[in-house]
Amino acid sequence: MIAKLKGFLDSTGTDWLIINVGGVGYHCFCSSKTLSLMPEPGGEVSLLIETHVREDHIHLYGFHSAEEKECYKLLTSVQGVGSKVGLAILSVLTPALLHQAILSQDKATVTQANGVGPKVAQRIITELKDKVGAIAFASPAVGHADIMQTEVGSFDGSAASDALSALENLGYRRADAVIIVNKVMTETNNQATVEQLIRQALMELAR
Repeated sequence: MIAKLKGFLDSTGTDWLIINVGGVGYHCFCSSKTLSLMPEPGGEVSLLIETHVREDHIHLYGFHSAEEKECYKLLTSVQGVGSKVGLAILSVLTPALLHQAILSQDKATVTQANGVGPKVAQRIITELKDKVGAIAFASPAVGHADIMQTEVGSFDGSAASDALSALENLGYRRADAVIIVNKVMTETNNQATVEQLIRQALMELAR
């Protein structure tokens, strides 16, 4: 099973690239974000690989980071979300933004990807909400650094910190409360009072 490839970029397409490893060209499907990080042809490339083996084909999917690969595996575990849709979502959303969208139940953000309608977006949110929350706050994988940086930087000694504590006391999970409070802070340009934050956050969490 191929898990990683390191070589030189041969060529790219709309959703693929060919990486030359010791004279052998490996065709890898990738998200637009991964492709945008690639060098000019001939440049050195290192990709994490997810190998799919079927009776009629062997497909390689390449990722620029462990976070992107983990998100892909989570997405494709959802019924009705295949490799093409998984890569389409990762083409428009970073792992951190995808986590925020799932934890805040933001279907509109998920439907920005080609081939993702409201029903599929809702299924993704429903099936992955608990998994994403556990990963984002229990391990360093999948957007953990981005989310925790937001939590520490924005909530320490601020109105948001008090609002977060209040939401936890009301029985909401910290993983959900962090995302919602941060979203409200962004929408209000960090000017909201504790009362405003709690009121807006409760409205978001009730959706």
